Formats: sequence, structure tokens, C-alpha cells
Amino acid sequence: MRGVIMHTPGDVRVEDRPTPTIIDPTDAIIRIAATCICGSDLWPYRGVDHPDHMPMGHEYVGVVTEIGADVETLQVGDFVVGSFFASDNTCEICQAGYQSRCVHATGLDGTQAEYARIPFADGTLVSTPGRPDPDLIPSLLAASDVLGTGWFAAVAAEVGQGKTVAVVGDGAVGLLGILAAKELGAERIIAMSRHADRQALAREFGATDIVEERGDEGVTRIKELTNGLGAHSVIEAVGTQESMMQAIRATRAGGHVGYVGVSHDVALPGEELFFSGVHLHGGPAPVRRFLPQLIQLIWDRKIDPGKVFDLTLPLEQAAEGYRAMDQRRATKVLLTF
Repeated sequence: MRGVIMHTPGDVRVEDRPTPTIIDPTDAIIRIAATCICGSDLWPYRGVDHPDHMPMGHEYVGVVTEIGADVETLQVGDFVVGSFFASDNTCEICQAGYQSRCVHATGLDGTQAEYARIPFADGTLVSTPGRPDPDLIPSLLAASDVLGTGWFAAVAAEVGQGKTVAVVGDGAVGLLGILAAKELGAERIIAMSRHADRQALAREFGATDIVEERGDEGVTRIKELTNGLGAHSVIEAVGTQESMMQAIRATRAGGHVGYVGVSHDVALPGEELFFSGVHLHGGPAPVRRFLPQLIQLIWDRKIDPGKVFDLTLPLEQAAEGYRAMDQRRATKVLLTF
């Protein structure tokens, strides 16, 4: 099969890879219908992480082509959406709703490919009610990671009826955090963004205000918009020192930060955090917890998260997709077959 390999930072190639096979009886093999490039894939692409012939991709939807002997909830031919972490969905941690930290959690061996092996298939994959219309596939694909991650960020930030929410980060996760905040009943949603195209989509998803300032200036602007108090809920969707401190400082005492940006060299000042009175909750999103709900919202056409994909390319042009996202010419790239 064909699949995306990152040889070294900046060197992305589409190459022949072995077609996956069942290894464990709890596995399933799926034929990928659509996959995409994640903002977190840019960390190794930019050399912050150190890839060495790394199979890429962890977002996927597709059709089950083979199941292991112990798989009980899936059948060959099912159209499925899966999380970017494989989980058994039965351990105590999964049952508490944190499937990304399952005691058996494991990553995936690259889903920017024609086929993928999914471990713990019963616990990782969720079938759609039927074969989806083609126009629903981008939104279902978004549920595999960026929608589920944005949704978790909003839940972790305790977004709810009548609250003011600020969103730090205007990538796909931040934008879908706005969508989630709207669905969860936020009264006011402040998008922190400097890019006109992303601002427009933010407003379409439910943002009521746009703040272009960053850092301390951005915090000051949030305070000005909230009677000097700060937002009730803040979503942090970047993962840098500046973005995390901006999120914490933009939150009112007693408020909540939901952080889902993959942390890179973030260190929190203990004394400031102690006196802030701010709750912090986040980490790798337990997407599996939300998949049934999100799939149904998409299936019923109540939300359209697929709008975050603003560039579609064939898998063979994946390298151009990485360049487009790295150069901010695209928010999120969908790869087709």
C-alpha cells in the first residue's frame, strides 16, 4: 500500500509500505476513506521533535475489511470513526472517561495510508449508523481528533450556559473548540486570532468577539471585555509557554482552563498559579468518550466541523499538504485516495 513517511524534519514522502495484517485477535483492518494532516504533525516536521522514517497520521475514517477472532462489535463492511489513541474502553481509566490514558493505550502505526491496523478495535472504533453520504466524510474525519479534542477542551474548561469563553489558538482545534462552546451553551465566545480567514470561520462557528492581540496585550483585552475579571472558561489549543500563560492569565479567579495544545517546554510559575485561583484540566483528549455523541450530531447535520478543511489533496501530494500547513496557507489539509 501507499503511505506517508517522514524521513527527517521537512522531508515527507509517500512510499510503498507493507499492507497491515491482523496481529492480535482484538485487531481490525480498515481501508482508509479519508485522512488528514494534524497541527501536531508540524512539530516533527519543523524539527522540534526528531522523526526518523516515521509513519505519519493518526486521524482516520474508513471501512472495516477484516476483524480479529475476538472482535465482537464490528463487522466487515462497517464504516467507522476511530480515536487517535487505541484503547480497550473497559479498564477503570476508560470507564472514567479518559480513554487516551487507558492502561493499554497505544498509538497507531500511521493512518496517512491506504489501510491501517487498529488495535483494540471494539474499544477504539465506533460505527456510523450506515454508509455516510460523501459530504459527511470530512466532518466524520474531524471527529477522529480535532473536533473531539476541541470538544474535550470545552468540557475541561467547564463551558456551559451563560458563560464567557476565550479561545487561545485559531488552528483547527481552537476553531472546533469554538463550535463546541457554542453547542454547550456559551453566551459569549472570544476568539483570539490574527488571520482573517480563520476569524471568519470562527464567527461562523459561534464566536461573538475577535481579539488580535497576543500575550499580555491579549490578556488585557480579554479583561477589558469581561469587566476586568477574565473569562469563565478558556481553551488553550497551542501548547507553548506563551499560549499557556495567556490562557491562565485571561481566566477569572475560580474559572477553568481546558488545555489540549501538545505541551512543548511549558513550565508553570507555582506562586502565580497558586494565587490565581484558576482550575487547570486537559491533556490528550479522550476522543473515544465523545465519538458516539459527535457522530450523531454530524449524522443529523446539526454541526458541520468539516469546514475546517480548507485544502484537499490526493495522498500522493501529502508533502505539499505539509508545506501548506507549515506556511499557514492552509488551516487543515484533507488527504483523499
